[in-house]
Amino acid sequence: MSTSKTAVVIGVGPGLGMSVAHRFGREGHAVALISRTTTRHAGYVAELAAAGVRAEAFAADTRDRAGLLTTLDTVIERFGGVDVVYYGPGAADLDQPLTPITDIGAADVRTAMDWLYPAVDVVERLLPAMLARGSGSLLFAGGLSAVLPMPPLGAMALTAAALRNYALTLHAALSDQGVYAGTLTIGGLIERGDIHRAALADPARFGPAVARALDPDDLAEALWRLHVDRDRAEEVVNAFT
Repeated sequence: MSTSKTAVVIGVGPGLGMSVAHRFGREGHAVALISRTTTRHAGYVAELAAAGVRAEAFAADTRDRAGLLTTLDTVIERFGGVDVVYYGPGAADLDQPLTPITDIGAADVRTAMDWLYPAVDVVERLLPAMLARGSGSLLFAGGLSAVLPMPPLGAMALTAAALRNYALTLHAALSDQGVYAGTLTIGGLIERGDIHRAALADPARFGPAVARALDPDDLAEALWRLHVDRDRAEEVVNAFT
């Protein structure tokens, strides 16, 4: 069983997820990477190893509750526990057009909320051990539509708001129990990420957002500061202001 601290990155991709892995790895954390795209796992692990970070990758689709929980159990067994979890899977399918808020129905909202429920599953699985030892961090990332109206995003805006509220409420509930919860609210595309790459390939669809992309290393630093400072529940980064 390892005695080093462990950070779990859920929804890892080439943008923010890998920047988070590098940032926490640089501080001595072993890193467990979780995503459904296994074809990139070997490259992620090799990149982190070259930076001196112990990392392993695990395949799981967050919307498969049983598979996700089994994967978390494997991570716990392999690493001896979890000290930090970052929950940041992409909540949009680039191949599916978004339905504006004026055109959505209840079925659209139920489908969108499938991106929220796994966050609750993750906390339900990992929080008891954190509370038992009186330490740990639960970190989330969500979109700016959680705080600013963005009608074109439709039901996804409701999901973003729900995830943000969940994180803020966890923060309030856990503030005196040694466990930190907080969220990074992001306004803008993230460099090196899959959505940013798609935007570069189709600037007519994404418009000026392409030119205002955010550096994932800066965002990972903001998440690190939330984890270390523990004095606020949220950091908002907005490329459009």
